[in-house]
Amino acid sequence: MNAWKNDGVRVLLIEDERELADGIAGHLRSAGMAVDLAPDAHSGLERLAVNDYDVLLLDRQLPGMHGDEVCRALVARGAPTRILMLTASGDLIDRVAGLELGADDYLAKPFALAELVARVRALARRAHRPVPPVLERDGVRLDPARREASRQGRPLPLRDKEFLVLEELLRADGAIVSAERLLEKAWDENIDPFTHVVRVTMMTLRRKLGDPPLIDTVRGVGYRLR
Repeated sequence: MNAWKNDGVRVLLIEDERELADGIAGHLRSAGMAVDLAPDAHSGLERLAVNDYDVLLLDRQLPGMHGDEVCRALVARGAPTRILMLTASGDLIDRVAGLELGADDYLAKPFALAELVARVRALARRAHRPVPPVLERDGVRLDPARREASRQGRPLPLRDKEFLVLEELLRADGAIVSAERLLEKAWDENIDPFTHVVRVTMMTLRRKLGDPPLIDTVRGVGYRLR
C-alpha cells in the first residue's frame, strides 16, 4: 500500500499577524502541505515572482500595501495560483469586492482550520496544471496523479518526500539533480539549506527501491538515476 499522504500542495500565506500565521502554517503543514510565509504584501509579491504556488492565502487588511492590490497584481500576471482571501469582515459587500478583484474564494475570521484545509485543497485541485504523465525507467513506474510508485510491479511504500525526490530524479531521465534542486522541489523555504534531510531521504529511498541499486551519488554535485 502506498504510504503517500501529502497533497503535493504548495501554499503561500501573506499574513502580518505572526502568531496567527504560525498557527495556520503549522496546521497546513500537518495536513501535508508545503507552506511559505510572508509578513507583508511586498515580500509576498517577491515570493510569488520566483516560486510556483498552488494557492495564495491572502490577508486582505495588510499594512502598507492592501491585500486587494496584491490580488490585482497576481491576476494581472495571469498566474495560475488560486487566491483565498482572509478577512476580519464577513460582510457581503466585502466578499463581493474581493471576488470581483479576481479572488477565487473568501473566508472570514475567525474560521475553523479544518474548513481552511478543505478550501485550500479544493482550490489546489482547480489550479491549472495538466495531469502529469506516468514516469518509467528501469522497471520503476511512478504515477504522480495517482500518487503510486512501484518497481518491477512491486508497490513502493514511499513517504511524501521520498515520492517527490524519486519523481524529480525520474523527470531528469539520467541527468544529475543537485541537492539544492531537490530541496526546492520537495521542501518549502523554511528548510535549512545545510540540513542532511536530502541525504537521509535518499538513503531510505534507496532501501525501499531495493536491488539492483538505481541511484548514484555524484560527489559534490548531486544525484542521478543509472
